[in-house]
Parts: sequence; structure tokens; C-alpha cells
Amino acid sequence: MAVAEKLKLSCAEYLQGEETATVKHEYLDGEVWAMVGASDAHVSIAMNLAFLLKQALKQSPCRTYISDMKVNVAAANAFFYPDVLVSCNPKDRDNRLFKQHPVFIAEVLSPATEAFDRGAKFAAYRQLDSLQSYWLIDSRTQAIDCFRRTADNAWLLHSHTGPCDKLAIPELNLVLDFAEIYADVALDSEPPLTAPLG
Repeated sequence: MAVAEKLKLSCAEYLQGEETATVKHEYLDGEVWAMVGASDAHVSIAMNLAFLLKQALKQSPCRTYISDMKVNVAAANAFFYPDVLVSCNPKDRDNRLFKQHPVFIAEVLSPATEAFDRGAKFAAYRQLDSLQSYWLIDSRTQAIDCFRRTADNAWLLHSHTGPCDKLAIPELNLVLDFAEIYADVALDSEPPLTAPLG
């Protein structure tokens, strides 16, 4: 039995396609997949975090971006659309299509993406020398896993589940309130086992 050959795209082909695509796609070493729509909780959490960061950083050289901005991880041959990212590097100001030097990245977890966000995507992000903090924010329960790069290039995990918790981002000289990240968020419930009749 013959096996169909899986075609891989080059970075240039991927970027050219994204310029006119009606749906966003992520890219990892030649493979491309479409991004799925986000839930109300997912969008609300990302918006809360982006707003807090933008307000806190408005007098600094750092810029906050949301899910329509790509991050290029050259070492992993990858392009991703993080839910929230912060870059303080002037080189990123000049690149209108993607950023390469984020200091902070946050992904809001959903059942469809959680394994990838914790696994292969985090493995790729760790290859960004600039990245100091990576947050995984749950949309089904109030829980935030904050990974921080240590001086010896390891990653230390701090898990937060309390509404009174304070979340530090030392590289940005910020401390955020856990409760503000989840403000006015109606948490997702587990997806139904079958589609509703209608």
C-alpha cells in the first residue's frame, strides 16, 4: 500500500500564505495547522492580562501584544500566535509581522491545546534566549502555572490557585493580582460528550 507524501512548507511559504489567509495558522518545522476559535473565558482572560500589562508598561520601552501577533522561534523553525506576549527589545519594534525577542509569553489553556501548550510548544519557546517567563492560564478553573527561567537556564514552576495570590514578573518589575486576571470571567465547563441537538 502506498503512503501519501506529506508536503512541508518553508518559512517563506508559510509567511506568504499568512499574509492573505482568512484563518490564522501556526507553523512548526514545515507543518502547518489552523487555529481554532476561542471561548468567552479564553478571550476574557487573555484580554484582562493584556490590559493589565499594557497599563503597567505604558511608560516603558516594552510592548504588549495579543493573539494576532506571531512569535518566531528560529531555533525550532516555528511560528506561534501566543495569547499574550511582551517584548522589550527594540529590534521587535521594527518587525511588523512577527516578534523574535519576547521576554514574557502567556497561553490560555483549552482542552484542545493544553497538551501542546505544555509540551511541544513550551519546548520550542524555551529556545528563545530572551524569554524569562511562560504562563499557562486555565480557562476551566482558576489556576495559573508560572514558569520562570533561572540563572542556570532551568525552568522553575510556581502554581497559583488563590484569588489573593500575587504573581511576580521580575523581568518587567511587575506584580499582578491573580483575581484581576480572572475578573468577570465565566469559566468554561467541560465540553459535552455529544453535540447538542438543534
